[in-house]
Amino acid sequence: MNDDPSADISSYRDVKADILRRITEGHWAPGTLLPGEVELAESFGVARATVNRAMRELTDEGLLERRRKAGTRVRPMPLRSARFEIPLVRAEIEATGAVYRYALLSRDARQAPDWLRARLGLAKGARALHLACLHSADGAPYQFEDRWISLTALPAAEEADFAASGPNEWLVKAVPYSEVEISFLATAADPRIAGYLSMDPGEPVFTAERTTWWEGRGITHVRLYFARGHRMTTRY
Repeated sequence: MNDDPSADISSYRDVKADILRRITEGHWAPGTLLPGEVELAESFGVARATVNRAMRELTDEGLLERRRKAGTRVRPMPLRSARFEIPLVRAEIEATGAVYRYALLSRDARQAPDWLRARLGLAKGARALHLACLHSADGAPYQFEDRWISLTALPAAEEADFAASGPNEWLVKAVPYSEVEISFLATAADPRIAGYLSMDPGEPVFTAERTTWWEGRGITHVRLYFARGHRMTTRY
């Protein structure tokens, strides 16, 4: 083992990055029991202490769950170190006592448009998954979701089944985030959005725009359009 501290730091960071890659790319799904430290150390060609340090940091960051004699698993729902919690529209609607309904309107994997590449820091030719979804409360439209997911950061998204539940629920379980940017704005409803939200074309619609990153890698960008009368309240 190299006694140079910088070499050791580089080594554990490489191990950490590879474990994270396997989680975010879906090789180790939520709930998966990871190999033991000795086995991982042999596969990486490093000391067990190096693997232990990498796994401890991933545990502290909320991605792994370690239990004595039970091993280490990928958390079914990763904890977030950020104070902001990504809201789930299902929970918002059900909290009011209304019946939640979800519909996937369209999905398309394609080359990311220039504006999205600039937003998420994607390379030329990178692909993204584009989803359009409608969330309803007691049969009435509540939220129209227009979402892009980077297939560079999350290739597993291309095979994910979003027919039964929305992409936000899948993302919250599949990958953590280290940075979030949110904007709230009023936009004019185009004919498509107006039709889904039972509004008039051109009518102002409350819109939330959110982009998330994990350690500098763009994950997803979404625009959420809310039906007439929506109210957002936050308490700190």
